[in-house]
Amino acid sequence: MASSRAPLLRRRRSSMALAVFLGLLSVLNAGTCDEQVPLLLWTSGGTSAPSQAPPPAGHIVGQQQLAAYLENALNMGPKNVVLFLQDKMSVEDFTMYGGAFGNKQDSAFPNLEGALMSSSSPLVLPSVSWPASNAVIGQLQDQLETSPLYMDPETLSQLRLNASSPALLVFRLPYGVGSDLMSAKEILSGNDEVIGQVLSTMKTQAVPYTAIYTALRPSRDAASLSVEAGVGGGRSLLQARGGERDRDRKQRIKERDGVYAPVEFKEGEESCILLWAKGLSVSILRSGRWEDHDLTSSTFGEGVKPKLHGSICDKTRAKLVLNYDNVLGHRSFKLILAMSQRHYQVSARRWFTLDAVELEYDGTKATFNGSRNIYAPAEFSYRCESVTNFRWPLLVPRSAKDPANQWRVSFEDFQIQGFNVSGGEFSYASDCSGFFSPGIWMGLMTSLLMVLVLTYGLHMIMQLHTMDRFDDPKGPAISVPQTE
Repeated sequence: MASSRAPLLRRRRSSMALAVFLGLLSVLNAGTCDEQVPLLLWTSGGTSAPSQAPPPAGHIVGQQQLAAYLENALNMGPKNVVLFLQDKMSVEDFTMYGGAFGNKQDSAFPNLEGALMSSSSPLVLPSVSWPASNAVIGQLQDQLETSPLYMDPETLSQLRLNASSPALLVFRLPYGVGSDLMSAKEILSGNDEVIGQVLSTMKTQAVPYTAIYTALRPSRDAASLSVEAGVGGGRSLLQARGGERDRDRKQRIKERDGVYAPVEFKEGEESCILLWAKGLSVSILRSGRWEDHDLTSSTFGEGVKPKLHGSICDKTRAKLVLNYDNVLGHRSFKLILAMSQRHYQVSARRWFTLDAVELEYDGTKATFNGSRNIYAPAEFSYRCESVTNFRWPLLVPRSAKDPANQWRVSFEDFQIQGFNVSGGEFSYASDCSGFFSPGIWMGLMTSLLMVLVLTYGLHMIMQLHTMDRFDDPKGPAISVPQTE
């Protein structure tokens, strides 16, 4: 009885994993960036492999972490690896063509879904930096100690594999988008047929294998276009996010005009706090006039290294201290951003808040409270188009007598992350703008008012009744008693 239940339980777990995968892809669709590709790993039916926990939501898997995933999968799993390497692929390809919203009959990936369901321990990584996916072949080659064989489905049937001898078989899959949306779906459907043909051939040889499906580049470029064009009001991640290597990150940053590296504070060798802003300025009220000072050029930009001494971070507290000289006549000037994170029972998850923004100058401290408006899930970053204390203020002076009432602080295109930083890259951003903007509310209220007026008018028209008596001008006048 126990032996008969085991396959059923494994099949249920695989079905649940597939459902979670498609649901996660649909959830992450709104927040995807143009520099990540998905990666799917599974083993042939009937083979066992170590179960690996996927990364938390919003986390981008870099090159070192991906190497650890592959090493764990190959240590105890099959050593014959089938790598399906597509030219381009993004999460949106699965949400648009993978039947993620219930239209299973229109799915472009029936063979892929069947392989995931038949595997005992599939691994789905929705966000892998494309420099890391480009290095998959090299990582597999080093771990298997064998050279890759670039194959096609026809020549695979002529190859004889051995379970005791590792092999790395690479199948290149095309991707391209034509003039209509159906062309992309047709190409993905063709690639899925190739995957099904290869897996069918592997099954006939009765050799256990480990299959990997990923891409060299993302197929969607919406985020990069919005950043480069400077479109306001849209939701986009500000910092270029990719692999964990500084060389790759700097190269991608240089490719984008006007987008520079964030301020990064490290505790030892690990990145701890990230801060990015397109503009940063402070102002002080003197003699009835506001005196401004721009801190952008001394904080951000290529080759700029701000002084961060005094910054600290741990699992629950983080403080970023930016030290400046000669700001608005103050010889010593510090801009301090204090953050904390804790678990909230109502939402059943951890959140981080920007508790305070402090200006410390010549022994005086001005404190702005930001915990009421600036917050995000602990594994996410926080992003807002404008963070100020004077125009749609998100920062509020701590008290009416606080020196902060004489100061103005302004962040333009602000993004910050104080916890769960991986590889010096921002996680997915939680945007400050709500779904219902003032314009949307105005349109809804106007539409509601018009519907009410129309409803009232229709109600009054329906109450009208046709007269049952008519006055004849040639005859006597009609007398209508008051009692009728």
